[in-house]
Amino acid sequence: MNYKIYTDGSCLGNPGAGGYAAVIIDSSGGTQEIFGGEKFTTNNRMELKAAITALKKISVGSYVELFTDSQYFKNAFTQNWLANWKRRGWVASGGGAVKNQDLWRELDGLISARHVKFNWVKGHAGNSYNERCDKLARDTALKFQSQPDYKPPTPKIETPPKVEVTPKIKTSHKVEKDVRWVQQELF
Repeated sequence: MNYKIYTDGSCLGNPGAGGYAAVIIDSSGGTQEIFGGEKFTTNNRMELKAAITALKKISVGSYVELFTDSQYFKNAFTQNWLANWKRRGWVASGGGAVKNQDLWRELDGLISARHVKFNWVKGHAGNSYNERCDKLARDTALKFQSQPDYKPPTPKIETPPKVEVTPKIKTSHKVEKDVRWVQQELF
C-alpha cells in the first residue's frame, strides 16, 4: 500500500512545552491522525517525533510520500546530512556532537526500511493537512503548558568570565621629565 504522511511539530518557548502531529493518508483515501507531546522539549525534537510516530504505523517496505515544513528534517535525508553525520561518528559539520541523535538513529532505521520520498511544504501557507498537523501539535503543547505543575524553563544565561585588565599608561620622555620637575618643585 502507498501512503502520504504530513507531519508537524510545535514548541511553546523552544525549549518549552511541545507537541507533534501527523496525518496519514492511505491509497484508499482513509486517514488517520496521530499526535502527542512532551512537557519540556524543542521544536526540532517534535518535528522528528511526528515522523517517527507516523512511520511506526506504516508497514516495512511500503511506499511513503512524506510532507514536512521542517527543512532540518527534510535536509538530513535529501542533502545527505544524516549520511555525513554517521560517517563522521555523529559529529556535525561544525565539530560538535549532532543534536537529537537518539531520534535521528530511530528515524534512520524506520526510513531505510521503507521507500520514502521527502517533500517540503511551506508552513502556515494554506495546505490543509499541514495546517491540521500544526493545530493538533500546538493544541497538545498548550495542554502541557496549561498543567498546574508546568513551569516554563529557565533560560541559561552564560556570564562571560571575568578578565582582569591592568591599564597600561603610555608616557613620553617629556611627560616623565615634567613629572620629575613637579615632584622636585613641590617637595
